[in-house]
Amino acid sequence: MQIAPGVDASVWGGLKLDDPNSPDWAKAIGILEARLNDRYIQPVDFLIASEVNKPPSERRYGFTVMAIDCLLVETLAAFIEGLEDTEGESKRIFRTFLRTRKQFAADFPNDDIAIKFYKQFRCGILHQAESGGDSKVWSVGPLLRVDGNAITVNRNKFHHCLKEEFQAYLAELRDPKNSTPRSNFLKKMNFISRL
Repeated sequence: MQIAPGVDASVWGGLKLDDPNSPDWAKAIGILEARLNDRYIQPVDFLIASEVNKPPSERRYGFTVMAIDCLLVETLAAFIEGLEDTEGESKRIFRTFLRTRKQFAADFPNDDIAIKFYKQFRCGILHQAESGGDSKVWSVGPLLRVDGNAITVNRNKFHHCLKEEFQAYLAELRDPKNSTPRSNFLKKMNFISRL
């Protein structure tokens, strides 16, 4: 079974990660980077780039972009927290991610907005194939605009911020002094490599 492009699970099992200064840590982090780039970031980058020369009213991939990015939020949050899976935890980890990560915290200043976003976009798009309420996916304007019960998300800015958060997380993992993020990362990757 491959856990990243061209990386078999047996490669993960052979890494020496007991020593925080082991050179295998760079390989382990590279595996995660390749895994999430290949599955989530590159496909969204491709979709956004394919519409860059179209006027905003003719861009059509907003729901697909947001569906993939919502999956990435949940995946990244699971790595950050060291969760093997997110069953029964999706709302909490999604909310925590939006409220605490640097790129999103200013746009999600309270739990109400974060939970509303979770319900109207993550759950709406992934479960009903539509955003909830009067909420919309757009490709211009601020990252988030809240008007009563309606939220408008700029899918391009959301994706950009998510990519920045992923890079920040990789930087956290590269620091051998960050034992808790590394321990949580290992819990998740060890689970994945056993599947």
